[in-house]
Order: sequence, then structure tokens, then C-alpha cells
Amino acid sequence: MTTPFPTADRFRLDGRLVLVTGASSGLGRHFAALLAGAGARVALAARRVDKLEQLVREIGDGGDRARPFAMDVSDPASVAQAFDRIGEWGTPDVVVNNAGVTVTKPALAQTPEDYDQVLDTNLKGCWLVATEGSRRMVAAGKGGAIVNVASILGERVAGGVAPYAISKAGVVQATKALALELARHQIRVNALLPGYVVTDLNRDFLHSEAGAKLRARIPSRRFGELGDLDGPLLLLASDAGAAMSGATLAVDGAHLVNTL
Repeated sequence: MTTPFPTADRFRLDGRLVLVTGASSGLGRHFAALLAGAGARVALAARRVDKLEQLVREIGDGGDRARPFAMDVSDPASVAQAFDRIGEWGTPDVVVNNAGVTVTKPALAQTPEDYDQVLDTNLKGCWLVATEGSRRMVAAGKGGAIVNVASILGERVAGGVAPYAISKAGVVQATKALALELARHQIRVNALLPGYVVTDLNRDFLHSEAGAKLRARIPSRRFGELGDLDGPLLLLASDAGAAMSGATLAVDGAHLVNTL
């Protein structure tokens, strides 16, 4: 028996405009290329536009598929101005809230400046972008999807990254609070919780002796790869996840459920 809505087609994003913050490197860069490959037009946002312009060239299609936009997610004026510029291209249908930073040192060595830097980017920035994006969707009279990139450290802790874990716990709760209030506007809000995923920034550590000890505590005995996040992200961003809102989706090789 055939279905009138082939499953693979529901993961497509043809005709959608997607905003990805923190798109200049790491997960954000990968997500942007993935979403463009799924048919979306992608608004790339980060503080450093030069790296975004390089990604635009790699995505190709003469700038019709991807465009760069300067945005400091911790600055309300910068966020609003970036949305104004994006608005000349269209109102985003999907927002992927990916921008994030961390400061690694013991809790008692973390300064107020360290704390503010992490919380302003990871939590305040997530809130500013999600709410501004939602206002634009409501004003345009359409629904949409917001995917907040949290972390398994939003639901458990690790040493040396206390402000990061605090910020990601806030992102998880912000996701649920916004999902509740925005459902009436047909805006879905979900959170993606990656475990330890190999990127250019952490590759050396994860492949070190210390990394091997960390890997031994993951039930699957493997670190994630960027491609492991593709299906979960597309699920939350596309019509395939049309009934999902307020969900937290862990992609971590069962790390989160391991109590050790």
C-alpha cells in the first residue's frame, strides 16, 4: 500500500527559510549545509561575517540558497537589526538557535565575567532570538519551528563547565515554557541535546587519553559524529515532527541515562 505523503518528503524543507545562529563553525556550520541540502534557503548568522561568506560560497547557488547576516545573539539591538535585514529576504519559517560558548575551569575559578559571557550567549541569546523570531512569525500570520540546541549537560553535570551546564539547563526550561505559550500560534519549540560530538575544536581532546576515559563512561562506547545529528535536527525542523513541541531530544549514545 502506498501513502499519499512519502515519509522522506516530510523531512524536506523546500520553500522554507531557516535561520541558523552560530553558523560560522562547528555544529552550526554543519547544520546550515544540511538544511540547504534539504531544500531550505538558509540565513547564516554569526558575529564574524567573513566565515559566513566562505560558507555561502561552499553552499553555492549564487547566494539564492544561503546569505550571511551579522548577529550578536547577546545584544537585543543586533538581533532585531539582523531580523530586519533577513526580513528583506523573507520571514524565517524555522529558527535553529545554535550559538554557544563555554569557559572551562573549576567553578571556584570562574569569574563573574566568565559567567556572564556564557549565560549571555547561551541562555539570554537563545531567548532573544527565539522570541524575536516568534514575533516575526506571528506578525506574518504563519506558524513555524524553533530548534534550541541545548546539551545533555542541561540535564546532567560535568566538572569544569558549571556556567555552561547552568545555561543549557535554562535553555531546556525555556524551550518548554515557549512551547506552551507559542502553541496557539502554531509555532513548535523543541530542544536538541547533543552528547559529546567530535568537531574541529574538540577533536584533539576527545582523541586523547582523557578523552578515552570519557568515552568509557558512554554506554555506546563512542563519541557522536556531526552526521548523527542530521536526522534528529531535520525531524524537529520539518513537517516530520509536526506534532512535537516542548520535547527534548537527546543524541548521546545513552550517555544521559547512564548514572555513572
